[in-house]
Amino acid sequence: MLVYEVIVYTGHRVGAATLNHVHIKLVGTDGESERTWLNSLVIFRGSVSNYTISCPNSLGKLVLIELDKRHMRLAPDDAWFPEKVEVKSPEGILYTFPIHCWISDRETHRFREGKALRIFDESHSLGHYAREQELSHRKVCYGWDCFDAGMPNSIDADGPCSLPCEIQFSFTKTAQFDFTALTALTELHFKGLDNNHHNWKNLDHIKDVFCNKHTPISDYVKNHWKADWLFAYQFLNGVHPTLIRRCITLPENFPVTDDMVCIPSGSKLSEELKEGNIYLCDYKNLDGIHANTVQGIQQYLTAPLVLFHKGADDKLMPVAIQLKQTPAEDNPIFLPSDSTYDWLTAKIFVRSADFTEHQLNAHLLRTHLLAEVFAVSLLRKLPMVHPLYKLLIPHTRYTLHINELARTQLIGPTGVFTLYAASGGEALKKIVARSLSSVTYRSLCIPDDIADRGMQDLPNFYYRDDGLQLWDIIFKFVQGVIQYYYKTDNEVQQDSELQTWIGNIFQHGFLSQEQTGMPKKFNSVPELIKFATMVIFTCSCQHAAVNNGQYDYGFWMPNTPITLQRPPPTKKGTTCEATMLQTLPPIDVTVHGIAAVWLLSRQSSDFIPLGHYPEDHFTEETPRQLQRDFKTELDTLSVSINIRNKGLEIPYTYLDPKNIENSVAI
Repeated sequence: MLVYEVIVYTGHRVGAATLNHVHIKLVGTDGESERTWLNSLVIFRGSVSNYTISCPNSLGKLVLIELDKRHMRLAPDDAWFPEKVEVKSPEGILYTFPIHCWISDRETHRFREGKALRIFDESHSLGHYAREQELSHRKVCYGWDCFDAGMPNSIDADGPCSLPCEIQFSFTKTAQFDFTALTALTELHFKGLDNNHHNWKNLDHIKDVFCNKHTPISDYVKNHWKADWLFAYQFLNGVHPTLIRRCITLPENFPVTDDMVCIPSGSKLSEELKEGNIYLCDYKNLDGIHANTVQGIQQYLTAPLVLFHKGADDKLMPVAIQLKQTPAEDNPIFLPSDSTYDWLTAKIFVRSADFTEHQLNAHLLRTHLLAEVFAVSLLRKLPMVHPLYKLLIPHTRYTLHINELARTQLIGPTGVFTLYAASGGEALKKIVARSLSSVTYRSLCIPDDIADRGMQDLPNFYYRDDGLQLWDIIFKFVQGVIQYYYKTDNEVQQDSELQTWIGNIFQHGFLSQEQTGMPKKFNSVPELIKFATMVIFTCSCQHAAVNNGQYDYGFWMPNTPITLQRPPPTKKGTTCEATMLQTLPPIDVTVHGIAAVWLLSRQSSDFIPLGHYPEDHFTEETPRQLQRDFKTELDTLSVSINIRNKGLEIPYTYLDPKNIENSVAI
């Protein structure tokens, strides 16, 4: 008899152990073992359990293992979370079978040996069969659904609890998420703020909403929110750094003249345009959107145009604001030289529009919804043994769960956005659909996006500086992994699973819209490298850039109003402190908005930073070494960013690698 040594690693997650009967079968090129019972009494959380399996003959090269679990009559029918199984053959060869998923049913589950294989690498019918069975099962578990016309497709699920176990939050994540939400809402209730429909009579009272939940930046914003330089700074290093662009020629619908704009150096606007010192934010995506009704009151949403000037001191300052897209007598161009409240009110309308454009386009669509498309397509079209699955699956952790929560608690019929935001309800669906039509592949790749917006050399643009370095580090890592598995363009072209995956993304994520420039197929190794880099960057860095500072800049409501109750002024000289307070959202709307951004900015204790791979999907030494090198480069960048931040009045920390989660998980 020949003896195979089997080592079973059970995960450290809460509930990972099982008391059920667990069985294993080894399957090789020359035969298979008997289905063997593994003593479940030694399969406890974090355990490493050793077994032996005897076979009369060699099984040849091991191709896969089969695992199943059977309920014992007197024991609970529990789930089991094995991390991996190692098998040492009689010939002394060590085989590793990565698992990293829950087994909760009575079905037979097949897991491949850890070496990554493309479909044309399969030399045995067992390999082909296992791939087909795995993907067939996944297509049932991960179906497509349509949340609304014009939006990217989403996973077909009836809430987070209906999702497959392995993609749900951990017990730790769930408990902390629920506790954070409960404590925030309880605090608001005890203070009598959550159902107070009155307007704010004094803005200073906002600071008492969450007395113990301030951050250094949220306090700074509270004290400086009226300053023009901070208003401008947020378009570079706040939570929405992807809209502003260099302006060479003024839009025809923004008739700002030399006489209107005061340039400190004495230069003229026309001259500064030629010099490349003028920048523009255009919210045309919001034009014509009918705002939501909140608590029976019609709300207001504008589509502003904002002009900025870079001075000799390299600071960016706003110089003109037009609140609606069409020039008209009742649509004045507001200037810093106007009355204090005219100018401040104009900036408040811009900040409210920016809240909408940031949340629905830059945040929801371009990170959460696209990350969901990447995740579902990956799970439906690539088996666990595929090298791209191994590369990308860590960057999908918790994404499907958090998005299901968003559809119920944020943008669903009773969600915070639907109930309280000017852009909630029908407006939200129209804005997201319109935004998707304007998404381009280049805009998702930060080097191309920065170049297309003309933002290459604007000083003090830390999102760009850190983002480009992160892109280069990710690109180098991805290039190493992909070139290890794909030596020629022909190998990419003949990988049918890979081609089906990208086609699925084009169809379900971008609704087959040609103008997006999204690839429908891969023709070369460089194309695949760039796309995989974009996926990882979007699911980690880009999400961190537009998510992590929400509370910093959103706690002080006047800086980021979720909605506005009065229409924009149609002539100058009609604003004052009283009209500003009447325009801002009432108390209960304010506090629910603040509670939402507090919840969505909290880091869980099971947070996994970018470049950390606690689950060993790769077993070959080369990709594992590339992962270690990737983490080392990220650590070096983190040190550099921290040194720079020590000299900044407002540190830019959102793209510090240690603050970037590996996936869209919050």
